[in-house]
Amino acid sequence: MTLRAWAELLRVSALFTVPGDALAGAAARGLRPDRGTALAVGASLCLYEAGMALNDWADRDEDAIDRPHRPIPSGRIAPGAALAAAGALTAAGLGLAARAGRPALAVAAGLAATVWAYDLRLKHTPAGPAAMAAARGLDLLLGAAATGAARRPTRSGPAPGAAARGGNRGGMRSALPAAGLLGAHTYAVTAVSRHEAQGGSTTVPLAALAAVTALGAAALREPGGALPEPGGPEGKPPHGPHGRRRTAHLSHRPRATPTSTTTTPLLLTALTGSYFRTAARPLLHAALNPSPPLTQRAVGGGIRAMIPLQAALAARAGATGTGYAVMGLVPLARALARKVSPT
Repeated sequence: MTLRAWAELLRVSALFTVPGDALAGAAARGLRPDRGTALAVGASLCLYEAGMALNDWADRDEDAIDRPHRPIPSGRIAPGAALAAAGALTAAGLGLAARAGRPALAVAAGLAATVWAYDLRLKHTPAGPAAMAAARGLDLLLGAAATGAARRPTRSGPAPGAAARGGNRGGMRSALPAAGLLGAHTYAVTAVSRHEAQGGSTTVPLAALAAVTALGAAALREPGGALPEPGGPEGKPPHGPHGRRRTAHLSHRPRATPTSTTTTPLLLTALTGSYFRTAARPLLHAALNPSPPLTQRAVGGGIRAMIPLQAALAARAGATGTGYAVMGLVPLARALARKVSPT
């Protein structure tokens, strides 16, 4: 019973939506996952769970009325224990980020501050969805900051293996578009979640459905704005109109393997379709019948849809292997969601 209560408090079924943030951040920089990525994933998991514990602690009076079955109002977990867990998990997350380097720690500190500000102050204000969106975007940037920390250039030149593993590709700025897309999806889902206890809103699920449609279309495009096409590296023919090789404008990008140039468009389309199907269908049901159960189902679908969205963001950056790996979390998240609600 105690383990069950903590699983409910921490919403462990939603944990599978977290690792893809760091992996998508690494892919956006053109880098392969490494030890820094693993540390970022660990830090993200700790900070995410800290937010879950703190959320229930902050909402314990409200939950006593609207959700008396939750672990704190039902008496299965003491409020002080939940608050202590939030503090310990935050410290653990910052400690893991610190091991990935100062840039990762700086991003993690901003993420932790955003999580605590959301739960304690901003959740029930108009700034709530924006704060949650910022948290998800920062989580992706945490993966981008941590990946490659051990092989960044030094005064004597590039670190060994940096060129072979993709280089920097513009640093953190290259991960900003992906962070923006993930943040926009989070904003839409959070806006719907504000009505999950009472329901009654048709406009918000419809707006979220429109946002999901737009995000799906945006995810289909490369970061530069072009639709991916098979051909040369990055989907462009290798020669210009006068027979000269296109090299100058492609020199900052890692070469795509033959596999990635032939499978990325199809994979990206499939992943984007999975994202849209997972998020859009329950949103449409909630718009047609804005009851609390259907609104909660729409929120759960939006949370689970983060996994294919993360996979699509990785695939559009050329990291097809990462896209497949992230999608491997979908059946695990679905199976656990049947036992512990992610909302």
